[in-house]
Amino acid sequence: MPEKIRVAVVFGGLSSEHAISCVTAGSVMAAIDPERYEVLPVGITRDGRWVHAPEGQRLAIEDGTLPEVTDGRPLDLQRTLAEVDVVLPLLHGPYGEDGTIQGLLELIGVRYVGAGVMASAAGMDKAFMKLIWQAQGLPVGPYVIVTDREWRLERERKLDEIKQLGWPVFVKPARAGSSMGISRVTREEDLIPAIEAAREHDPKLIIEAGVEGVEVECGVLQGGDDGPTEASLPAEIVMLGQHDFYDFETKYLDGTSRLEIPANLPPEVIEELRATAVRAFDTLGCEGLARVDFFVTPGRELVLNEINTMPGFTPTSAFPQMWAATGVEYGELVDRLIQTALRRPLGLR
Repeated sequence: MPEKIRVAVVFGGLSSEHAISCVTAGSVMAAIDPERYEVLPVGITRDGRWVHAPEGQRLAIEDGTLPEVTDGRPLDLQRTLAEVDVVLPLLHGPYGEDGTIQGLLELIGVRYVGAGVMASAAGMDKAFMKLIWQAQGLPVGPYVIVTDREWRLERERKLDEIKQLGWPVFVKPARAGSSMGISRVTREEDLIPAIEAAREHDPKLIIEAGVEGVEVECGVLQGGDDGPTEASLPAEIVMLGQHDFYDFETKYLDGTSRLEIPANLPPEVIEELRATAVRAFDTLGCEGLARVDFFVTPGRELVLNEINTMPGFTPTSAFPQMWAATGVEYGELVDRLIQTALRRPLGLR
């Protein structure tokens, strides 16, 4: 029998998206073919300890309770990662999706799934993401960046800039995902409290003008065998409850949203959207996978919202659902990502 490919699945982490990373890991590990792959589950606790996650650890949302990495056998980190064939860094948010673990893996010399250091860092930081897209002529909406220093020393000037965007605005941590810390603000008196709430997640913020239209997502995969980058059928987010926008609760907890795949858009708009998603992916130099989020205005114009270089892989996540609708089922998708990473050369590329 051929020797199995050794895959380290890394999950948890220090970010506020720790629990969603755990759910993603549980779903992915259940889909990995045990006949072909030997899986090493590596958990990172909220205080930064790397452990061999015990078998049977709960990695799903149950009755509204979120999973967490809390214990396990301590690991010799460098030795453990150096002995595997490929790493699946299923970490969301800072200290995982932002180029930090990617840099560690590059130094150790081990292949991994997903974007490299630069693309991960730019994809995590919405400010740099939008600057790069704008430089390449891709469509983004109006926004204002507020750094920690600017908020402390130039608050009134930044508030004036934000007010010029008009209402509503969306106040977001610049380097967070899963809708953590995001507020929709419709009047001036709620702006400072929203900014302070976002600053609990990240001292650097992005405030975006509201865009009228539907929210649509598109999955992107690196092409196989040096082929072109591929885009899935897009998904339209349909709100079922009273939430103002697609926030953490609607995504993961209360079932007040659903995905319509393909999105309810004319065929020519869908094709433009898929092509733009590919451009957004390639412009940042992404590898492996990503999910690209858009707004589509009533006039059928596309506005890029953001990219997620390690999108959620939970059973209800958009990324695997979009690819299933495009003809790539969950297990095949996971296998493709691993095989793509294994073919990737080490070092500069």
